[in-house]
Amino acid sequence: MSSPNNTSTSPGDGTGGGAVQNPDEKPRLTEEEKKQNHIASEQKRRQAIREGFDRLTELVPGLEGQGRSEGLVLKRTVEFMRQQIEERRVMVDQIERAGGRVDDELKK
Repeated sequence: MSSPNNTSTSPGDGTGGGAVQNPDEKPRLTEEEKKQNHIASEQKRRQAIREGFDRLTELVPGLEGQGRSEGLVLKRTVEFMRQQIEERRVMVDQIERAGGRVDDELKK
């Protein structure tokens, strides 16, 4: 005797030929649905990258208002970060020479 919660298919009903599907399981995606999901995911990933580059152009001096060459943005960002790290190192040295103490976390 079959339970009303289980649905089974028969070979002639066009649903897969005898497979039993649990009603709690999600139906399998068609190839077209998989393709569309992949396209949407890729567009979302690319948008996140664009937004990241846009944010960098706002934060890194000298990049505002320029065309957004990703190579240029990355190059200038690296230069800016190296400059910031060097400035922090100099400040830490000045504080320590003046007798101050700097937390080890800030020296990294």
